[in-house]
Amino acid sequence: MLAAISVDLDEIPNYYAIHGRVAPAESEAKVYDVAVPRLRELAAELGVPLTLFAVGQDLARPSSASALRAAVAEGHSIGNHTQSHLYDLTRRDRQTIAREIDEGTVSIERATGQRPRGFRAPGYTITDELFSLLPLLGYRWDSSVFPCPMYMAVKDAAIASYKIRGRPSRSVVDTPWVLTAPTRPYHVGTPYHRRGDGLLELPIQVTRGLRLPYIGTSLMLAGVAGARVLTRMVRGEPLVNLELHGIDVLDAHDGLADLAPTQRDLAVPVATKRAVLRAIVEDLRAAGYTFVTLDAAAEAFSA
Repeated sequence: MLAAISVDLDEIPNYYAIHGRVAPAESEAKVYDVAVPRLRELAAELGVPLTLFAVGQDLARPSSASALRAAVAEGHSIGNHTQSHLYDLTRRDRQTIAREIDEGTVSIERATGQRPRGFRAPGYTITDELFSLLPLLGYRWDSSVFPCPMYMAVKDAAIASYKIRGRPSRSVVDTPWVLTAPTRPYHVGTPYHRRGDGLLELPIQVTRGLRLPYIGTSLMLAGVAGARVLTRMVRGEPLVNLELHGIDVLDAHDGLADLAPTQRDLAVPVATKRAVLRAIVEDLRAAGYTFVTLDAAAEAFSA
């Protein structure tokens, strides 16, 4: 059985955009300046490889590119999270979608010397058209499908709430059909939430039964004890695909007190977040899981 930890390196302005706000300039690079070094340190401590999904435009900043390059040198893998992290990417025309993917590829390869083979869409929102472009642009696998009813309900409610308050979120409502997608690795069909012979999809992890979210935000808010309960609910899956964000190793004391009232997980101290990740890795290892990058997982499941 395999387990993979991936991290979306969305910079802090993206979170302000979700909440219909504008980020202060001093917070703009907290993910690369603070979170990435912490992630590298924690990965070394736990002996696990990471898959880091980078947004291409962030790598125009030399110190951010250097941080990502250092992670690659340590054996971590890189995925493409588009050039600009447009939440409404799937509502753009085909040319714009292709450009966002391709420019992200170029930016990542320029910064790290490695060409990404895997893709993750902003906000987990993906479509058949986007899936049709990925192989044409050299991609071998995707990890965007998140068939989680609780996540969709909370996200849709938040979008509606911000709209009512005159502070529209940049997030978009996804199709409910995604909730019918397989929860284990599969080759996509048409539509993408059905099995077929297309690109390999590595879905974002949900628990068995209720399909509760098994992602950084929910695990950090659950604390160590709650995270261990959720981990028991994913044990036995052929791949545990744990998705985090850089903000999952930050808290309000990292200069993010202004964001904390709307980004609830920033109230969880970094020490607790570290303990949660240690507990997850320990429990999955004890259950017989081997930690790999998503590139390695894709190779295994393609075979």
